[in-house]
Amino acid sequence: MSVAARLAELELTLPEVVPPVAAYVPAVRQGDLVYTAGQLPMVNGELPATGKVGTGVGLVDPEQAQALARQAALNGLAAAASLVGDVEKITRVVKVVGFVASDVTFTGQPQVINGASQVLQEIFGDAGVHARSAVGVAVLPMDAPVEVELILEVA
Repeated sequence: MSVAARLAELELTLPEVVPPVAAYVPAVRQGDLVYTAGQLPMVNGELPATGKVGTGVGLVDPEQAQALARQAALNGLAAAASLVGDVEKITRVVKVVGFVASDVTFTGQPQVINGASQVLQEIFGDAGVHARSAVGVAVLPMDAPVEVELILEVA
């Protein structure tokens, strides 16, 4: 099944490429690999939530953060597809690096970044299984709860 067909089956649409907020480009190709810049979970130019992830008043709930990681991964796919001209040219997900702005007591970063990992596996099947890092950090740009980078193999 084509990637576009799988996206349609999952009722997913790749978003518009999020414009850079500083001095970088959304993605770079080197040989048969595309490296994306860190992608925030932007939706229509805005962050749906801000702040630290954790449990408690004033914190971003881990389940919401997982959905935000999913959105960030879709933003990364959009950046890569825009660079290479077609989502069908993406043949494999090699690595995901996820950053979670974490409350000092929060240790569930892997579960949050599962949002990114799972959507990539849903889209690409076996070619979506990847190496991964999930890192807790003090703060992310624009006070985003999550940020995701992708390394993708392309044809």
